[in-house]
Amino acid sequence: MKVVYMGTPDFAVGPLKAIIEAGHEVSAVVTQPDKQRGRGREVQMSPVKNCALKYGIPVFQPVKIKEEDAIEQLSRYPADIFVVAAFGQLLPRKVLNMPRFGCINIHASLLPAYRGAAPINRVIINGELYTGVTIMQMAQGLDTGDMLLKEKVLIEAKETGESLHDKLMEAGARLIVEALPKIERGELIPEKQDEALSSYAGKLDKSMGLIDWKKDAVSLERLVRGLNPWPSAYTIYKGKTLKIWEADVVKEDEGNKERALSQKTFYEPGQVVFAGKDFFDVASGDGCLRIYSLQLEGKRRMEVKEFLLGYEIVPGFKLG
Repeated sequence: MKVVYMGTPDFAVGPLKAIIEAGHEVSAVVTQPDKQRGRGREVQMSPVKNCALKYGIPVFQPVKIKEEDAIEQLSRYPADIFVVAAFGQLLPRKVLNMPRFGCINIHASLLPAYRGAAPINRVIINGELYTGVTIMQMAQGLDTGDMLLKEKVLIEAKETGESLHDKLMEAGARLIVEALPKIERGELIPEKQDEALSSYAGKLDKSMGLIDWKKDAVSLERLVRGLNPWPSAYTIYKGKTLKIWEADVVKEDEGNKERALSQKTFYEPGQVVFAGKDFFDVASGDGCLRIYSLQLEGKRRMEVKEFLLGYEIVPGFKLG
């Protein structure tokens, strides 16, 4: 099949490579315009553009895909189908109807749950046991089209946003290669999404990483994992941002009842209740969060053992 591929971030790179290696002809890659990034504000290409250039594939970077000149340019690329993966813009009806087999999307959730921009992170934050990838026929609206293929993926106990991203990217690559020949042969039966089961996974922003110590420790531990590596969960230490990279919920056991009782009785949410050599425990609204790895503003990421050599963390110290 002749394919126009539309995608922008790392998640879209794996499927693009799989499509190329499966022998399909990618006539063009459509991705977001280059942007200034990082402290130096250097102009950087998207991961998908980098990949396309390595394979010698023409790249088209419209500011707005719905503009008439962009649609006209897009129509010049020969394609039986458009494949979309985290492109970052909604496609207008003219584009959806342009290729012979329409446009299909690789979405990182088991639709109709977690439509939207950040399904990978949200499933971890919400404590889901499973997620997956859905290949869907695109329609007007956000991730509302008919479902064609699905693959279920287990969310491991210590899964992070980064590790789950990589697993779902690999699943998406497998699934799109399976889907394309079946679409061409008419072997896939579209399945309508049940609107009653739909949910939305909105974009991430830095503000949602600020830890509210009044919440329970289980929720906070999920937040730490779900927002790793971006935007990351963080608190405030002596006026500076302190990112929390690795944490766990302190479990109460028979040998720890006395300490657990004192934590509940005497410490407010956000206060350090215990500081060991390799970790420290912080009181939350319910239970304690044990911190193993962190990063102070302006410093590199480090283990707590190293952090405690230069910074004070003692019982009663208040974070946040």
